[in-house]
Amino acid sequence: MSSSPALPAGFDAHPALEGLPPSIQSDPDVHLMMAFQDGREEAFAQLIKRNQHKVFSIIFRFVGDRAEAEDLVQEVFLRVYRTVGRYEPTARFSTWLYRIATNISLNAIRNRSRFHTVSLEVKQDDSEEFHRDIADEDSPAPHDAMDQDELGRVVMAAIEQLPGQQRAAIILNKYEGLSYEDVAEILACSVMAVKSLLSRARSNLKTKLGPYLRR
Repeated sequence: MSSSPALPAGFDAHPALEGLPPSIQSDPDVHLMMAFQDGREEAFAQLIKRNQHKVFSIIFRFVGDRAEAEDLVQEVFLRVYRTVGRYEPTARFSTWLYRIATNISLNAIRNRSRFHTVSLEVKQDDSEEFHRDIADEDSPAPHDAMDQDELGRVVMAAIEQLPGQQRAAIILNKYEGLSYEDVAEILACSVMAVKSLLSRARSNLKTKLGPYLRR
């Protein structure tokens, strides 16, 4: 095996992963998932412990409601539990888990019966970076028109109005920091499709945010 993953005490590298790409062999969560597939329930408990916070983070960015996000986190891990027999280590565990979390989040959004405002508690530097990414070069600086807290709320409200796949691409790439390749794997599309989604999302956001940025 090319590298030794840092597994929790009591767990060893899973022999079935020998010969797979280094990114998979070195992923502790893949080894834990394989151990869970072998019937070790304590491996599932470790997976929850190691991943529940980042799953909550991504779902909260989608739905903007803490209670709903907590419920959906449980749904994600219930899905992991139920599908363990079909799991195949073809990518990093986080990629597979993010795909489940993204699909469940998008389904929850589609099933809403009425509009729900998103509040993502965006950090000030996050909103500044995101604004620079979507704004035209000749747009006025956002702090000239509104404070950063207000800008963050406006940006997040605009993201909420994007079509599902565009919203997912923006959240995964710009807020979760995932590469085009990882986003493509999660959304089950090509890298070119991800770039197209991001381009259309930026264009839509410029249109929606134009009145605010011109204040």
